[in-house]
Amino acid sequence: MAESQPQSVVVDGTNLLAGRLSSNVAKLLLQGNRVTIVNCEKILISGRRGNIIQNYKDFLGISSILHPEHGPYHPRRPDTIIARMIRGMLPRTKPSGAAALRRLRTYVGVPSGFGASKKTSFDNAKITRPIANYTSMSELAKEVGWN
Repeated sequence: MAESQPQSVVVDGTNLLAGRLSSNVAKLLLQGNRVTIVNCEKILISGRRGNIIQNYKDFLGISSILHPEHGPYHPRRPDTIIARMIRGMLPRTKPSGAAALRRLRTYVGVPSGFGASKKTSFDNAKITRPIANYTSMSELAKEVGWN
């Protein structure tokens, strides 16, 4: 079986589930593809809105006891939250994982260079219930400090 050539993939995150999108993107990155995710603020998380926001606020409370400036640093923008989720699914301590992470780009909205490009979507990452049952990344980000 011949391996496919690495290619550039543009993914539209509108109405896709965050975890499933992240795992699909991590696989593409490890295969050598360049992946760009647009509309990160429209990616959805399943679960009760209050629980999602409370869990993330608890996560933000984790810091160095000696000096909080020493980290860890927690993302608050939708594009950086998604990039951090994908980073967690890559073996970033290995050279292959570090190289894969460098091939990832995430954006809020659609940058001018990607407006006309063909955008892909993942069927297994699409929502199955009404949109009211999900929390968008923009709602989460606004609750934790994104303007």
